[in-house]
Amino acid sequence: MESLVTSGELTPGIVAYATLAVFLAGIVRGYTGFGFSALVLLLLSLVFPPAAVVPVLLLLEIIASLHMLPAVWRQVDRRILTWLMLGSCISVPAGVFLLASLPDDMMRLIISLLVLASALLLWTGFRFRSEAGRGLVFGTGIVSGAMTGAAGVGGLIVVVMFLSANVSIVVVRATMVAFLLLKDILTIGVAGAYALVSTYTLLVAGAMVVPLFIGIKVGHRLFNVANPDRFKQFVLVLLMVLSVAGVARAILS
Repeated sequence: MESLVTSGELTPGIVAYATLAVFLAGIVRGYTGFGFSALVLLLLSLVFPPAAVVPVLLLLEIIASLHMLPAVWRQVDRRILTWLMLGSCISVPAGVFLLASLPDDMMRLIISLLVLASALLLWTGFRFRSEAGRGLVFGTGIVSGAMTGAAGVGGLIVVVMFLSANVSIVVVRATMVAFLLLKDILTIGVAGAYALVSTYTLLVAGAMVVPLFIGIKVGHRLFNVANPDRFKQFVLVLLMVLSVAGVARAILS
């Protein structure tokens, strides 16, 4: 399996591009508690194979969540977290199997369409008809686990679910951080069984830690001063534009 290091020549321009992508996505992660993987994956999948990018993203998500969790742990909704994880445990292995088995362009197309659909649901303010009961949360966990295993973008569908719940933004942010941590640890373990994690994966993830933390710190500050609705709209538009670019990249290559 190709890695980010061996899949192409790492020119200074590509290194700078990857660093900027992680930094900008870190801002989004620090502000919202989600969206990091979708943003980085769309950007990096334009130049690298998705199967090489997803494990790096999972490691960075784990690092980001560990960094953020102590500050938000008391606000985590443990009931929702438990049922989300139970659903994810069922579907993550199937998702990772698809990531390891499907061609790169097919995965680019799937990833882009998944992110585009999720971003459109968030943009339109879609709500599930029921509140966030056990069945809806469990089902969302199953979908999220499959999306994470296959494409590393399982967080967005959980946000769609939270829109239907009478939960404060503080609790949503905290629960998302905890869920992403546990789900990504599970997924990286399954990915390791498929030989998708290597020494190169660890090296690249380690090199991206500094821009990630700087971005998260900036995002934390924006959380206290920026208009949340405008920031959300900006992020969703960016995700939709990148998704369309990813679809075009997959179809035309």
